[in-house]
Amino acid sequence: MTAYMDHKDLANETIDSARVQQITDGVRRVLDTIAQAESDAGRDAGSVRLLAATKTRDVGEIMAAIDAGVRMIGENRPQEVAVKAAGLQRLCAQRGFTLGVQSDGSQTSAHAPRTHIPFHLIGQLQSNKIGKVLPVVDTIESVDSIEQAEKIARRAVMHGITVGVLLEVNESGEVSKSGCDPAHAILLAQRIGSLDGLDLQGLMTIGAHVDDEKTIRRGFAHLRKTRDLILAAATPGTEHCCELSMGMTHDMALAIEEGSTIVRVGTAIFGERAFI
Repeated sequence: MTAYMDHKDLANETIDSARVQQITDGVRRVLDTIAQAESDAGRDAGSVRLLAATKTRDVGEIMAAIDAGVRMIGENRPQEVAVKAAGLQRLCAQRGFTLGVQSDGSQTSAHAPRTHIPFHLIGQLQSNKIGKVLPVVDTIESVDSIEQAEKIARRAVMHGITVGVLLEVNESGEVSKSGCDPAHAILLAQRIGSLDGLDLQGLMTIGAHVDDEKTIRRGFAHLRKTRDLILAAATPGTEHCCELSMGMTHDMALAIEEGSTIVRVGTAIFGERAFI
């Protein structure tokens, strides 16, 4: 178990009004920032979706973000998915929402009457933790090898579900970051797209940890070009590879300029984390 889970009850559902207001204000600021960045980049309003990164945040904090307008959440650690899922799904249902894969193993259709909130895993997934996230999350954003994809695919087929995946690409080349080599991304995406039980929905990257905007922008632009090449090749199984999950609290405006469709934001919504 992750150490901070001994000190914080992540299943807690009740927070005080001051904390609710803090989170509400954070969500509104981030949504305003996204809207302004879309406008500045000449993009359509609503073309970029906000994913609230909820690492170390409890159920009450996450529900405050959902109540403020968040319509996609992402967890870094499978242990947190397991602890929070039931409470989140129950409270979302009370509000007329569905969250993640439903308890009967089905995913909500696009025509369902309830608003669906996608539940993503955005952190690394070890093979022995696949069972903790399936069948709960809709999409795993951190797939970076064919071996990992095959293991997830086998488990998805066992559950009778189709799991969305994003191929994580290490555009910065930093050894501390996960993700496949950009030179291998197209072939790897095509191989993942051929697997039963998976729906290749796009690509993901973490921006370079530098102050130079040109370097950060270059990585985002290259991921967009890679996505476009995958779609242009029209290999069966890659036709849904449209998403670009890139951009976080500190670099989301640059990512939006370069074509991001999902920005993953935690600190700007919830404040600084008390735990790592």
